[in-house]
Amino acid sequence: MIKTVIFDMDGVIVDTEPVHKYAYYQHFNELNIKVSEEFYSTFTGNSTRNVFQKLKAEFNLSEDVESLILRKRALFNDAFDTKPDLFLIDGVEDLIKNLYNNEFQLILASSASKGTIERVFNRFNLHQYFTHKVSGEDFPKSKPDPAIFIHAANLSNHSFENCVVIEDSTNGVTAAKSANLKCIGYDSKNSKNQDLSKADLVINDFSELDIHCMFS
Repeated sequence: MIKTVIFDMDGVIVDTEPVHKYAYYQHFNELNIKVSEEFYSTFTGNSTRNVFQKLKAEFNLSEDVESLILRKRALFNDAFDTKPDLFLIDGVEDLIKNLYNNEFQLILASSASKGTIERVFNRFNLHQYFTHKVSGEDFPKSKPDPAIFIHAANLSNHSFENCVVIEDSTNGVTAAKSANLKCIGYDSKNSKNQDLSKADLVINDFSELDIHCMFS
């Protein structure tokens, strides 16, 4: 029986990807590098640190990774704070409230930085529903490495077999299954070219989840 639901954030709770992409490409222009859409798509589910480690190796950047991270985050924060059309993913707020009201434990496990997580949770008043929020910046490797989900499941009040992850990316689903956790793949229109075939269940809309059936 499922008792703990572990949520990814970007693409599952809120679609911050357009804001991230805007900030990244502003930064790429500043760095005078050309990043293809195909290469950019491989960043999905990675932490900012891991993205810049890849970029530094690919383009032989002279800047240190920490400086690159700080600049991109500044660009992201400026865009996030001024973008009026940023909304929760359709149906996810109802799902979160329904799970919470039915006494499921909710944990966030996101590759996003702590600062970005706090921005999202403050903007949409989500703190009250989650017992823990885990950031990918605390781990040396990003998804598909399973460390973040292993840590999140260890924070659960229940065993691994009573936990399920909701993810929208190839890397996220791979990480969840590598952590020996059940996984629901959310096939989001906002997340392109993602392979969710390893998930135990794939949905296109959160309204498809009847918690009394799916989580029993």
